[in-house]
Amino acid sequence: MAGTVAERDALVSAADGHLNNSLGSPVQADVYFPRLIVPFCGHIKGGMRPGKKILVMGIVDLNPESFGISLTCGESEDPPADVAIELKAVFTDRQFVRNSCVAGEWGEEQSSIPYFPFIPDQPFRVEILCEHPRFRIFVDGHQLFDFYHRIETLSAIDTIKINGDLQLTKLG
Repeated sequence: MAGTVAERDALVSAADGHLNNSLGSPVQADVYFPRLIVPFCGHIKGGMRPGKKILVMGIVDLNPESFGISLTCGESEDPPADVAIELKAVFTDRQFVRNSCVAGEWGEEQSSIPYFPFIPDQPFRVEILCEHPRFRIFVDGHQLFDFYHRIETLSAIDTIKINGDLQLTKLG
């Protein structure tokens, strides 16, 4: 049962914009069943650190152009928050590009992948595993690529933003 309660807590906390917040209870889960609305912006409790994993589950829209998942240092728009990693699935080019933005400057975009893992109108599971030198990105259980950190203070990476042509089903 502990897994069920933990899952409910994670879902409840996603509803109020806070990931990994263990303040929820089973009663709250039943009352405040979350709707994970896109665009989504949520807080990563304690920020990132080696060994921490972010899970994004969803369903690609029927006729998608793109969707994006970003891990940022806060929510600020002006000045814009640093972006530790921005993942963007582009369906027209069948690319899964990634980049970062530090102090207002975008870095070199990376786009090489062994295959394009997303299918219109189908579910997906993206896992972003934080390791000491890099993020490891898994899609549907398969490691797709690594992205080396360009932000040195991992704990400052405390916000997740998701937008585009998808429906969110679970965050954790």
